[in-house]
Amino acid sequence: MEEKVKEKWVIDNTHSEIGFMVRHLMISKVRGQFKQFDASIYTTGDDFMTSEIDCYIDAASIDTGNADRDVHVKAPDFFDVENHPQISFIGNSIESVDKDGSYELWGDLTIKGITKKIKLDVEFGGVIKDPWGNEKAAFSINGAVNRKDFELNWNVPLDGGGLLVGEEVKIHAEIQLKRSA
Repeated sequence: MEEKVKEKWVIDNTHSEIGFMVRHLMISKVRGQFKQFDASIYTTGDDFMTSEIDCYIDAASIDTGNADRDVHVKAPDFFDVENHPQISFIGNSIESVDKDGSYELWGDLTIKGITKKIKLDVEFGGVIKDPWGNEKAAFSINGAVNRKDFELNWNVPLDGGGLLVGEEVKIHAEIQLKRSA
C-alpha cells in the first residue's frame, strides 16, 4: 500500500477574511475583522479530515471601522495587545456532519492567555485549480464564543436595562487555502 504524503496548505490572504459580530446597545450589531492572520495546515494527501491546523491572528490588526473603538479594543479592557499580541486556534478534531461538506471543527482558542475548547461549523467548498495552476481549497467557518470566558469583561450598563456590549461574539471566516509547492 502506498503511503500518503503530508501536504502543506497556506492561507491565500487576498481571498480570505476572519471577522466577528457583537451586539451593541442591545439593538444593533457591530462587525469587525482581523487584517493579519496566518496558519500552518497539513493534510494527509487531499483528505482535510486529517487536517493539522494551527491558526494565528495578530490581535492588533483588528478593524471595526472606527479608529477610536479599535484603540479601546486593543487596550487592557479587551485584548490587551501589548501583553497578548496573538490570538491562536489549534484544531483538535474534525467530524463530518453530513455528506454535503458540513463539518464540526473542535479546537483550542486562546485569547489573552486563556484557552477554551470551542466548536466551529465548517462548510467545505471544494478543491479546484485556479487559472494559474494553483490548487485551492475553500471553507466557510462559523462559531460563537462568550467574550467573558476570555476575560474581555468591559461593559457599561444602559439606563433602560441591559449592557452596551453583548457577551456573545459570533465568528465568521471565509478561508481560501493554496497547496504549498
